[in-house]
Amino acid sequence: MAGRKGHAHSASEPIMLQPLDKTQKKNQYYDEDATRVSNRIDEEIRRESARRKESQKREVKVMLLGQAESGKSTLQKQFQLYYAYQTLDRERPSWRPVVYFNVIKAVRMILDEVDYELASAANEDATTELPIAHALAPLGNIVGEIAQLRSKLLPLVAIEDSLASELSGGISLSGGKTGAFVRAGWQGLVLPSRSRSYTDSRNASDPKAAANSAHVTNLASRTLATAHDDIDELWKHPAVRVLLNNRKLRLDESASFFLDNVHRVSEPDYLPSTDDILNVRLQTLGVSEHAFDISLYGARYLWLMYDVGGARGQRHTWVPYFDDATAIIFLAPISAFDQYLEEDTRTNRIDDSLQLFTAICSNKLLKNSHLVLLLNKADLLKKKLQDGVHVRKYITSYGDRPNTYEEVSEYFRAHFIQVHKRNDISHRSLYIHFTSMLDIRATQNIIVNVGEAVIRSHVAKTGLV
Repeated sequence: MAGRKGHAHSASEPIMLQPLDKTQKKNQYYDEDATRVSNRIDEEIRRESARRKESQKREVKVMLLGQAESGKSTLQKQFQLYYAYQTLDRERPSWRPVVYFNVIKAVRMILDEVDYELASAANEDATTELPIAHALAPLGNIVGEIAQLRSKLLPLVAIEDSLASELSGGISLSGGKTGAFVRAGWQGLVLPSRSRSYTDSRNASDPKAAANSAHVTNLASRTLATAHDDIDELWKHPAVRVLLNNRKLRLDESASFFLDNVHRVSEPDYLPSTDDILNVRLQTLGVSEHAFDISLYGARYLWLMYDVGGARGQRHTWVPYFDDATAIIFLAPISAFDQYLEEDTRTNRIDDSLQLFTAICSNKLLKNSHLVLLLNKADLLKKKLQDGVHVRKYITSYGDRPNTYEEVSEYFRAHFIQVHKRNDISHRSLYIHFTSMLDIRATQNIIVNVGEAVIRSHVAKTGLV
C-alpha cells in the first residue's frame, strides 16, 4: 500500500469528508438564498405580466374623430364633467384667458365686418343691395357711432394677438394663420402656480414665461373690466343687429353666449362656470389623451380618450392611433349645411363630413373598432331652420323637401347610413345619436349609453368577465 502513489485512499477505505469551513458554509447558504430570490423574482415577473395583460384588457381606447369645430373637444369636456368632475374643477382658472380670447375675437370680428359694410354702403348709390344701407339712416350718424366705439375698444382688441400667443405657447402655423392653437397640456402655459398638475417644460424651466402669461391674462381682465359697457353697446347696436339678422355677420358659435354675458365675464373675481367652459372655442393641434376611470358591471375600466385636431392639415396625425382603437366616436355637425371649410371654401362642410366618414368606414386599421356616429349641433340646426335658412340653397339635392327639422335631420341621417352600408368593410353595427353638446343632461345620458355599448363590445372581444 505504501508503494501506491497518487491516491490518498484505497478503493475500500471510506472517504472522510472534511468539515466545511466558514467560507464554504457561507457560499452554500448564499447559493440557496440566491435561488430562492431568483425564484421569487421570476414569480413576480410572471404575476406582473399577468397583471399587465389583464390591465391592458381593461383599457378602452376611444378616438374622437370629425372635422374642425365638429364638437370633439366639447364632448371630451362632457366626459370629463361626468367621470372626472374634480379635474375640470381644478382647470377652471386656466379657462379664464380662453374666455377673454373668445370675447375679444368676437368684438374684433364685429368691428371689422361693420366697418366693411358701412364703407361699402357709403360707396354705393341709392339702389345698393347692402341691407345695412336700407335699414339704417342717416348713414353718417351710424359711421360716427361705430368709429367712436372702435376708438374706445381699440386697447381691448390690441390684446388679442398677445393672448393668442400665450395660449398657443409660441406655436406658429404655416400660411400665416392667426389665432389660438393649443396642444396637450396647454393649461400649464396660463396657470401662474407651478404646483398645479397642468405644467409644461416651458413654465417649469422658465418662471418668467409663467409670470408673463399671468400678466397678459391680468391685462386682458383689467381692460375688459373697463370696456364691458362699450362692448355691450356695440353688441346691441342697430347696425350689428341688421348684419346679424341678414346673416352678413358670421361669428363663432360661442360668440353670442359670451357677449350676452359680458358683464359677468368682466367681473374682477371671475371664474369660468361649467357652461363657460363648454361654450369656449379653442382649436386643438395634434392629439390629446384624456384618461377616465369607468365602473361598470362591478368592474373598473380605464377609458383612454383621444381628442384630435380636425382640420385637413391635422388629419395625418390620426393614423398612428388607429391600430388598437377600441371604438371610434365620429362627430358630424349637421348644422353646418350652409358653411364651407376654412381650408377649402369650395367644399361644403356636410360634404366634407360625409367624405371623412367614408374614409373611416373603409379604413382597414379600424375594421375591428366599435363605431358610433353623433349627428351633432342639432340645436343649432333647429335654430337656423326656424330663422328661415333654406337647405336647398346650399345643398341642391335636397330639392323641394319641407324645410323642417324633422325632414332635414332625417335627410342627413339617411345619407350617413348610406355611406356606412356602402363602405363599411366589416359590416359593423352603427350606433347613431342626434346630439347637442351644450345640453349637459341630454349629452350625459348619451355618454352613459355610448360608454356601456362600447364596453360591452370590448368585453365580448377580450373575453373579460
